[in-house]
Amino acid sequence: MTTPTGSSSAPDPAPDSAPDSTEGSGAGPTADSAPASPGGRRSWLREHSELGVCVLLLVLGVLVLTDALTMDVDITQRGPVGPKTVPVVVGIGLLVVAALLAVDVLRGGRGEAEGGEDVDLSEPADWRTVLLLSGIFLGAAVLIEPAGFPVAGALLFWGAAFALGSRRVDRDPLIAAVLSLFTYVLFDKLLGVPLPGGPLMGVL
Repeated sequence: MTTPTGSSSAPDPAPDSAPDSTEGSGAGPTADSAPASPGGRRSWLREHSELGVCVLLLVLGVLVLTDALTMDVDITQRGPVGPKTVPVVVGIGLLVVAALLAVDVLRGGRGEAEGGEDVDLSEPADWRTVLLLSGIFLGAAVLIEPAGFPVAGALLFWGAAFALGSRRVDRDPLIAAVLSLFTYVLFDKLLGVPLPGGPLMGVL
């Protein structure tokens, strides 16, 4: 009578210990072998966002070099310095700066914000101002040929001031007209850079 009772109570601890070891062995590999999530990749790109500047500098350097090396030079070059020299130097400089900046960013370098910056990065972008400025620039580019630079430039300066918050209707158009006319005279008459004068300059 006493022997069966002892043998039936002996195996009780075994089933309790087996599930514990199984759960422990399954939890470890799952946590260790978790692949990198898309959020981790986005975080890495956010921390190395300066690489976008490197790509921009690289593209600009390639464009400048391509344009300089395919330039048709009609004038006779005197000495080692010619029309292609400065663009080639600028293009090479852009490529070198892009490479050095990329190496610094990949090594952990980050640009520090200036002490006087008060930009709140949590605020959304002011797309209204961006769209207004874009429309003003496009409008000036369209009007510069038929209306002339003085008129298109005045509309550009006045429109930019309006888009950025200035509402002085009694003062801004006059300042914009003076700046546009001064810019036209400076480039077209003094520096010899031809700008379209339009009907207004034909009358004057």
